[in-house]
Amino acid sequence: MDPEHATVTGRNRSPRPQRSHHEVADELRTRIRSGLLRPGQRMPTQAKLADEFGVERGAVRQALRLLQDDGLLANVSKGSPATVAAAPVPALTGPGAPPQPTMVGLAPRVATAFAAPHVEIEALCLTSVSLTLAIGEPLRQIHAGRLKPAKVDVRVLLPSRDIDLAFPAPVDASPDGRLQQRWLTQRNAQGQVLRHNLLALRATHGIDVRVSFRALPFTPPVKLYLLNGAEALFAYYTLTRRETEIGQEQVETYDAEGTRSMLFAFQQGAGPRDTTFVEQSMLWFNALWETISSELTLTS
Repeated sequence: MDPEHATVTGRNRSPRPQRSHHEVADELRTRIRSGLLRPGQRMPTQAKLADEFGVERGAVRQALRLLQDDGLLANVSKGSPATVAAAPVPALTGPGAPPQPTMVGLAPRVATAFAAPHVEIEALCLTSVSLTLAIGEPLRQIHAGRLKPAKVDVRVLLPSRDIDLAFPAPVDASPDGRLQQRWLTQRNAQGQVLRHNLLALRATHGIDVRVSFRALPFTPPVKLYLLNGAEALFAYYTLTRRETEIGQEQVETYDAEGTRSMLFAFQQGAGPRDTTFVEQSMLWFNALWETISSELTLTS
């Protein structure tokens, strides 16, 4: 199953399913991009990372090598812990910036959005895992007293449980419902985590928080994030053929690499094209929200 469908709640100590080294790399990359892991800081040991993510050390080493190839880590070896590179590759920061994988580009933009007094985030996606991960850093900054929004409104459009998903889908066999049930379980779990983490700010910080979900009658071929009505982040779900473990069986499927989908940024005021894209994206999202979407309950 694609990392977009992975769970993010706590440590996973059960032997199944294990995260892939790409998923481990995505999470560590997000921590570096968001500043949780700072330049020059030593990484946790490979043993600690393997324990945290519930994977073998070999998967951790592969993840660390990917980050070293990205220029984010130095001194990756089997010995002492790696260190965060002194000058990480710049994050997605605005007009003219090159597209970057969702979990590289989304987190810093969401953190910036939370600096506003009234935070407004709209998302259209297959599951909310990328957004849930990206909101982790601004939540930490709120709890540390560095961010103090007065109001947070989040709206999320997700596929309905009542449709036959276009993907993930088996390559050869007829659909038997197992892939759809797995996606549905993870869609609901991710949404519940997102909602819980945000609504907790009411009790802890007195922030006015509203989190709403609605269901789409189709499988979205793209993902879209709208931040404070001023920025639109857009990516394609590009399908690939891969093996997915369902129970004890390996099934060939068509699926999308959601967290690694390349994210394009458009900003209000960055030129006519960017401004129009943001405005039209808001109109499109609102039209879907107010017309063909339906009430979504995050239960199985």
